Amino acid sequence: MPVTSNAERKTLILTGASRGIGHATVKRFASAGWRVITCSRQPFPENCPWEMGPEDHIQVDLSDPEDTRRAIAEMRRRLEAQGSRLNALVNNAGISPKVPGGSRLGTIETSLEDWQTVFQVNFFAPIMLARGLIEELERAKGAVVNVTSIAGSRVHPFAGAAYATSKAALAALTREMAHDFGPRGIRVNAISPGEIDTSILSPGTDKIVREQIPLRRLGEPEEVAKAIYFLCTEQSSYVNGAELHINGGQHV
Repeated sequence: MPVTSNAERKTLILTGASRGIGHATVKRFASAGWRVITCSRQPFPENCPWEMGPEDHIQVDLSDPEDTRRAIAEMRRRLEAQGSRLNALVNNAGISPKVPGGSRLGTIETSLEDWQTVFQVNFFAPIMLARGLIEELERAKGAVVNVTSIAGSRVHPFAGAAYATSKAALAALTREMAHDFGPRGIRVNAISPGEIDTSILSPGTDKIVREQIPLRRLGEPEEVAKAIYFLCTEQSSYVNGAELHINGGQHV
């Protein structure tokens, strides 16, 4: 395999990388030789299973706009080694508060503070990151992938109202961004996962699988990661403003 210089190596910035879809996405891009810069509320773990080090991790509280701005400045600094180029930004971080016992929070029960926090993480942080990194994305003719959810298009038995509406808003934001970022050579798309086999599954998911998913199985995080990779590479060079459903047919 030819040696790739640091300046030529493609770079991904990924939020929500610690588990599930994010973890699988790290592995998919790293296996293709990409540099992956991860972002999460937690510090870099000493027992991290990936080859990257603390220099490729940024601790950030995306519910805090000021801390998000600080993190963007740090991202830009770390991208200087790549000629201030960013090939892909994946907005995967998301939160969904629940009542004790794991039941969903509806529109009546959700506090204003929870509404604001959920929208800051799930909706405002993605556009803050994309706008803050637009110059680096433009230099690389890069791609943005927003992770929405099937809960954004229907009332879901487990996902709360704030989460669902924030994901619906993120889907609309993806279209707006595709229109505005496209002339700069930046593609913006979304993936909308359904029931994926991760640690956040709720009891009763098996009933959804039996009754609502034509393929009659859960999706695997690796299947979502492959779709994200597709949307960040030349294989999807004319795909812009799309929302790709990854749910085994649950949306039909």
